[in-house]
Amino acid sequence: MSKVISRPRIARTEELLLTGGDARILLEPRLNRNKYHCSPLPEPEVASFSSSTATSISAIGFEAADRLRRRIEASLGELSAQTIYAHELNRVRNELAQLSGVTGLAGVETVFCASGTDAHLIATQLAAGEETIPPLVIMMQADETGKGVPTAVNGRHFSSRSALGSTFSEGEPVAGAGLLEVASVPIRSADGTPRRSDSIDSDVESLALAAVKRGQRVLLFLLDQSKTGLIAPTPEYAASLKSRLPGMIDLLVDACQFRLAPSTMRGYLERGFMVALTGSKFLTGPAFSGALFIPAELTPRLSRCRLPAALSAYSARAEWPPDWSAASLLHDVANFGLLLRWEAALAELRAFRSVPEETIRQCLQEFATAVQDRLAVDPHFDPVPITRIDRGSLGDPASWDNIPSIFTFSLCRPTRDGGARVPLDSDETSEIYRLLQIDLPGTGVRSLLGQPVTYGQRDEITLTALRICSSSRLVVEAAALGGTAEIIGRVGATLDRVALLIDAGNGAGAKKTSDQPVVTVPRPQ
Repeated sequence: MSKVISRPRIARTEELLLTGGDARILLEPRLNRNKYHCSPLPEPEVASFSSSTATSISAIGFEAADRLRRRIEASLGELSAQTIYAHELNRVRNELAQLSGVTGLAGVETVFCASGTDAHLIATQLAAGEETIPPLVIMMQADETGKGVPTAVNGRHFSSRSALGSTFSEGEPVAGAGLLEVASVPIRSADGTPRRSDSIDSDVESLALAAVKRGQRVLLFLLDQSKTGLIAPTPEYAASLKSRLPGMIDLLVDACQFRLAPSTMRGYLERGFMVALTGSKFLTGPAFSGALFIPAELTPRLSRCRLPAALSAYSARAEWPPDWSAASLLHDVANFGLLLRWEAALAELRAFRSVPEETIRQCLQEFATAVQDRLAVDPHFDPVPITRIDRGSLGDPASWDNIPSIFTFSLCRPTRDGGARVPLDSDETSEIYRLLQIDLPGTGVRSLLGQPVTYGQRDEITLTALRICSSSRLVVEAAALGGTAEIIGRVGATLDRVALLIDAGNGAGAKKTSDQPVVTVPRPQ
């Protein structure tokens, strides 16, 4: 009789995808969705234009993650979980670099992390390093980046739960964290209009020069792109400031939206910028897959920095380059949830890179034109202004990443006499955002948009907006269909539904609750 070999079993793919992140990754009771209203299982019936926030995993992403899970399970018993994790993560590291166009750049290193917020925490602690004078971190307007980023940058726990399962009081200092000084530069005026680029650059310069005069090293965050599609400060200016302050300024590109072509990514790294990115925004991989590219000119110094031991709650040893003493105090543990999420994101990136550049440009431009035209003429919508994407010499001006792909708009209630429109407040906007995801009779397709964001104040009213976004997944779909007509049709149906909900008075004075009764809206005539 042959002996039956019993191998260790691990959790199902949809369960693993919900591990190894902070509290936002957990499913909310009764909804079977995380904080971003996304599922760990594919939802092809939902029209997803939410890539500025998060998107439910696709079929190809789930299949890729499931194949990897089965391979891991087959190897357990013969190899330790830590060995498998390090081997597979290194494979992901190499493919991510290749698909991002940076394989040929000598000395570029990759650090994996659970989210873009984790990447900011890690980057700022590397910057603090062994500095005797706390460095100055110059960040852009806090509400244009991740909600937890300002807390993380200040060396504090930004969630009640860390990626590797430790629990904290949100806002509590990270034990042993390096001291930093933080300054924030507004990129929108109080009324929500974008500030002039030269004004933003001037503010950054004043802060940086004053810090250097005091003997402080500077870490400057460059947003590319923000929650509402802005870039600040200008990349060309940031590069020139770096050259004028040699050895005193480090630059981190917050590219967590990952709306970058390979030529732009290379441009940043060649000029010595660190780049933070995620696989869960434009790529539409499952939420909580972050990475930090570190350029060759910074690796000798940063590799020697000692991270506080308390960061072992956020980061594992295998997520770092093998020879970095910076991570010597981290634990040798496996975060299979992070690994599977990156495997799903790579499947999306692989598919996107297979689409010809000209097709990508055409799809994104047609999407942009359709959305902008509709928002401009429909009285239910008020487009939030953005500036033209311009990275100067750091990118290719003909590349697809110069086409806007995040479209932010506030909601308005038209008046019968054609007079001034009445803007919906934050609660009303949030309620319509929620109702879009529910199968309401007579209102068309279920849709997921980018979460509501605030972007200014006008007449003492906080301005709140939704976002409709293109993504790599939509481009791949359009290429397979031979055009964008079907996708643009879904965009129109989604905006029709928003207008219908506004006209029906949904969200008026309502509070966002998961058990609120569904309102039936009549089909438009």
